Amino acid sequence: MKFNKLVQFSLLVKTDNRLREFNFRKLRTTGDELLAVNVCNERGDRIFFSMQKKENDWKIVPDHVPEWIGKNELTLRKAIEEELKNW
Repeated sequence: MKFNKLVQFSLLVKTDNRLREFNFRKLRTTGDELLAVNVCNERGDRIFFSMQKKENDWKIVPDHVPEWIGKNELTLRKAIEEELKNW
């Protein structure tokens, strides 16, 4: 019997001078590492997107994400790497 640990975490990240809660869930896939991510915008609408580990770096999967998410990709990368050190 093999057990796979479910990795799920939330991080507070400052984007556009606002502190936002990003929720991450690591998906079980064969091959590439993939995170499902969601966050609320100013109106309370939830935005869903994915981040994939490519060449030892987490990148937003080519999606149509708002500019305030896209331009903070580096901040998200650093936060993810720091959090995953604990898993």
